[in-house]
Amino acid sequence: MDKIKQQETPYFTALMNYKDENVAPFDNPGHKLGRLNNEFKDAMGIAMLQCDLNIPLGMDSLMHPDGVIKRAQDLMADAFGADHCFFLVNGTSAGNLAMVMSVVRSRDKIILPRNAHKSVINGLILSGAIPVFVEPQIDDILGIANGVTYEAVEAAILANPDAKAVFVINPTYFGVASPIEQIVKLAHSHNMAVLMDEAHGTHMGFSPLLPPSGIHSGADMIAGSIHKTGGSLTQSSILLLNDNPYVEFSRVQTILNMVQTTSPSGLLLGSLDVARKHLALEGETMLKRTIDFAQYATDELNKIPGIEVYGDDYFLEHDHFKHDITKMIIKVNNLGLSGFEVHAIMREKYHVVLELAEAYVCLAIFSIGTDADSVERMIQAFKDLSKEYYGKNATFILPKFAYHYPKLVTRPRHAFNSPRKTVKIEDAVGEIAAESIMIYPPGIPLAIPGEELTADFVEMMRMYVSQGSTIITELHNGYIRVVDKTKWSEIDKKII
Repeated sequence: MDKIKQQETPYFTALMNYKDENVAPFDNPGHKLGRLNNEFKDAMGIAMLQCDLNIPLGMDSLMHPDGVIKRAQDLMADAFGADHCFFLVNGTSAGNLAMVMSVVRSRDKIILPRNAHKSVINGLILSGAIPVFVEPQIDDILGIANGVTYEAVEAAILANPDAKAVFVINPTYFGVASPIEQIVKLAHSHNMAVLMDEAHGTHMGFSPLLPPSGIHSGADMIAGSIHKTGGSLTQSSILLLNDNPYVEFSRVQTILNMVQTTSPSGLLLGSLDVARKHLALEGETMLKRTIDFAQYATDELNKIPGIEVYGDDYFLEHDHFKHDITKMIIKVNNLGLSGFEVHAIMREKYHVVLELAEAYVCLAIFSIGTDADSVERMIQAFKDLSKEYYGKNATFILPKFAYHYPKLVTRPRHAFNSPRKTVKIEDAVGEIAAESIMIYPPGIPLAIPGEELTADFVEMMRMYVSQGSTIITELHNGYIRVVDKTKWSEIDKKII
């Protein structure tokens, strides 16, 4: 990394110069750089609207960058240690789509963990690829899905030597990191590309105290959410690419132009440029402070009756996974409450906003923007919660937790485009899903198009509904879309 060059902010500097130029705007956007008066302008200030550019002359084009955007992307690649970088303004979801569609075509095989984000499943639908799913380790104690083991990936590769790529999550939403360095070497030894969803791990390459990053582990393409842990604005992300024999640079750019907006916001691009500078120059120092906050909070929360924080020692002992301490897994069911209930109480009563909840745990994310006051407020809120609930009720335990993902019986694209019908969720056993059905957050489908739905699925959906979770389906009324098998031909039934 060239730290002298990393002090530059080419796009952000050009953005500030354009704002100060006071142009007479007859291009988009329609608010004309803040000349339109409304409540949004009053609340946010004119400076933000003056920076909400599209692609005026001199500000470069995200679809074919050769000016300040190109320079900013090159600096981002240098900061992360990659050969190339693409800015993403449709979130890491756009990067996941582009990675899948760049490497696999219709009926090509791709090996991937079943707890992949919905955007990866959408990539399967759009590409027509055949997924070979690797089951993640299901943690019955915490009630979450963890990483994939080396042995499970190796078995999938040996059983499918014609697969074109291996897709890896680094780390999971809960900060659990699979053995990516070994998996990358294994995949490459079998001439398979390695694609990596690093939505929750773009900070990891800037601290030796955290699990290894994808780019430093030799992955070929990595999509990462700078906005989640790196300090840029929401939905601004990056796609990193290393020169390799599996991926064509021009194809990646072409596909990104298909899945991203043609009207990228200058605010998002500018925030990526500035976030990169600070990660490159101050990332290790800022992350040391973040990790210290997380360790302090871990120690304090573990003193509270009914509260347990799970980290490195637990994951290394149970499944030999590494864990990112900035993703704090807080087990709360010993309070006699579900994670969903604690999540709601913390938000409504204490104004402490946790990232998400599962049946037994809540997730708190620490980042370079975390401050001491917020940490103390969270600790105090859990102390108060313990005083109010601990020992008053029995530990919250689901009658049945262990969830087994449904079996894939046809390609996601085929099921998604097949004749469909509507059924009640409770009547869905034996049906084939024609849509992705998930809880959000985290956006990991419980069922995807092409999977045969089971009693496990129905029971898990019932639990999430009872806990007030946000269910993402097409219909939102207790019904889901499934394949109408009466309209399938005998040929259709055999298509994989």
